[in-house]
This record gives sequence, C-alpha cells and structure tokens, in this order.
Amino acid sequence: MTIAAAHRLATLPDSVAILGALPLAIVVLDPEDRFRFANPAAEQFFQLSSVSLAQLALSDLIRPDSRLFGLLTQVRTLDAPVSDHDLTLESPRLQRHDVAAYAVPLPEMPGCIVLTLQDGSTAHKLDRQLNFRGAARGASAMAAMLAHEVKNPLSGIRGAAQLLEAGVAENDRELCTLIQEEVDRIRILVERMDMFSERPIERVAVNIHEVLDHVRRVAQAGFASHLRIVEEYDPSLPMVWANRDQLVQILLNLVKNAAEAAPTHGGEIVLSTAYRHGVRIAVPGSRERMHLPLEVAVGDNGPGIDETVKATLFEPFVTTKRGGQGLGLALVAKLVTDQGGLIECDSRPGKTVFRLSLAKPPAPERRPRLPPLA
Repeated sequence: MTIAAAHRLATLPDSVAILGALPLAIVVLDPEDRFRFANPAAEQFFQLSSVSLAQLALSDLIRPDSRLFGLLTQVRTLDAPVSDHDLTLESPRLQRHDVAAYAVPLPEMPGCIVLTLQDGSTAHKLDRQLNFRGAARGASAMAAMLAHEVKNPLSGIRGAAQLLEAGVAENDRELCTLIQEEVDRIRILVERMDMFSERPIERVAVNIHEVLDHVRRVAQAGFASHLRIVEEYDPSLPMVWANRDQLVQILLNLVKNAAEAAPTHGGEIVLSTAYRHGVRIAVPGSRERMHLPLEVAVGDNGPGIDETVKATLFEPFVTTKRGGQGLGLALVAKLVTDQGGLIECDSRPGKTVFRLSLAKPPAPERRPRLPPLA
C-alpha cells in the first residue's frame, strides 16, 4: 500500500468502522471518487482487497457513462441521500447487473460519500435455479410418462410393420418401411427424454481444467474447427465436486451451442474459470447452505439470445434453432442441478455467457484421536 493510501484509510472517522460488520457492500468515496474505505462485502463485490481498492478510483472499475456517477453527483449537489436500482456496472474488470445503489453524504468528511451496493443478480440466480429445478422435475415426470406409455408399444408397432412387409404387395412395402423408420425416430426421441429421468449419480473431486481441455480438443476436431477458442483459466482453482462424465456432457452442449451462435468469420468461444466468493444456496429439506465458489463459463461473440425466450431458456422444447428439439439446454439445467450447482445466462448482442457455479469437494471428516494405549 502506498503512504497516501494508508493515510486515507487511517483518517476515517470512528463511525465508519461499524460498517465493516455489515453484510452489504459498503464503500466510502472521497470528493474525487477514490476509495477511502471498503468493508469485506465490498471486497467480494469488486473482487479486490481493500488494500488494492485504496489505490484506485471508482472510474478505474466502472465505465464513465454509468448512471452511478450521476447518482454521486446528485448526492453532492443536493447534500441528501439518493438511491437507484437496476444499474449495470461494467468494465474489463467488473461485470455486475441488476445492482441497487444507495448513497449518502458523510457529514464528518465534506464531499465524501458512503455508497451501498447490493447485487440483485444473486437473488435472480436463486430464483432462476428454483425455476430450473422445477423444469427438471417436469422433464423427469415427462420422461417417466413417455417411457411407460410410449416406449413399450413402439416395439409392437415395429414388429407388426415387419410382419406386414413380408405379406404385402411390392408397392405397399414402402409404407411398411416408412412406419418402421418413423417408429425408430420416435424411439430415439424417447431415449433422449429418458436422460431426464432421476438417477443417482456419483460425484468425486474433478480437475475442471482437464475436463475443459478434453472438451476443447473435441470441439476443435469437429464442430468448432473454424473458430478461435480462448482459454482464460485461474490456475489456482481447486478441484470441483462433480460427476466427470456429466461435466463433459454439460460443457460439450454449451460449447456446441456457442459454436452454432458464433459468426462464421471472426467467431470466438471463450472458456474461463474463476473463484467467486459469496455464492451460497439453501439445500432443500435442511438448514444447510451449499457454497458454490467455483465458476466455469462458456462465452461466444454471436448475436445474443432473443429476449422472448430468455425466461424459458432452460425449459424442455424451447429452442431458437431451425429444426431444433429444445432438449439440449433443458438437459444441461437438469445435469447441473444433479451436480448441486447453479447455471445462469447473460446475453446481449455480441456477447453471450453461460456460467456454472459449482462446489468444492467436502472437507474430510475429522475422527477423534484415541489416546495411546498404556
């Protein structure tokens, strides 16, 4: 820390110290919008330590055309609290959406502002996750119904068509062949739906970078051979707690979608990993909360996802592809739920990113040590 930064932190009034214990992201900005204070929640919000923030201005982290700067100007002009909602805070260092901001002047320090930031995207994540779980349960029920009500009679229909084919005139055999082909097509669809059925999975510690490397090689050898694949990995990322085969299936689906969305010329897929603090979800049926700090993202520079389908993107039979069946992302949502994780999508023209939030392996149980034998 520089001497100037240390001085700025040391000269704060004692009343600011209590802000460190609050769960909301709170910072104190000086008249030049430089950081004078940041509580632990603000460190998580900006993904920077208070020592690093003390050497920066808000404009170093947020684009100058953000509405947040207008809010700060109002606070200083009116010398009164001002709030705003649904803010987007973006820069090469920061990507935050649906942010609520509340700013008040600090009387003890003229020109300084106490700024509270609340990331609404976490609440939206949890809401979306509940929707995804509901969609997965609906798909599972549909799969069970199809398997019971459709799959078994298909064998009888196909067998009857084969018997008819042997005893009909040459001109009618084509119709029998058509029946068999259509029955086979329905059977394949039912088998795809059967993947949604509830089955127990085994989770182990998995090196996510090895999985991503495998997915990248498969993609570049086939459907993404014409695209540039960029890898932006956190090399210190710990193992993820997941089923390796299902992770491969999830990521192959997402990378294939990205390849289909990216432009033919100048198309790019970005694979990234990061450690994110503060993402926790409640475990149904218990008071336990699961920590999901490991983020895996698949992005593309395609045209973005139509607003009309965003809300139902992970539901079965929702698709924007011509001839698509709308099962790929529904299956991804189901498999991510099986891993105990979260999936979310941010999309705008020129950039779409699917983010997975996954858990670390559980800590080994500590057994009590027995006293030595006498």
